Amino acid sequence: MKTIKRHITLFLILVFYLIIGNITHIYIPCPFHEILHIYCPGCGITRMFINIFKLDFISAFKCNQFVFILLPFGLVLYINYIYSILNNKKSWYERIPAWIFYILIVIALGYGILRNFIPVLAPIE
Repeated sequence: MKTIKRHITLFLILVFYLIIGNITHIYIPCPFHEILHIYCPGCGITRMFINIFKLDFISAFKCNQFVFILLPFGLVLYINYIYSILNNKKSWYERIPAWIFYILIVIALGYGILRNFIPVLAPIE
């Protein structure tokens, strides 16, 4: 149960951060973009979540296409993970071959590079 409480706490912190940020317009900046002036694969995720909470899915997609596409799969895996903890069962996550995660890392790195050269992939401001 400690794991579930930890996950709920992290979720509430995320929601609180997004609500306060939406009110004050003060967010944690991306270190890659601040220091190197390039977009990393994660740039735009905060704005993406804010737009998802506003139900503006088109703007959310424009903020970070890669994470937006992977989000439903991640949510399904996460829900299965929580379900497996509650019921002491083996999660799907444990049965996914490691090479799939390596491919996702390579795709994320490629996306991070391409979004600096293809304007459509850059996050909207």
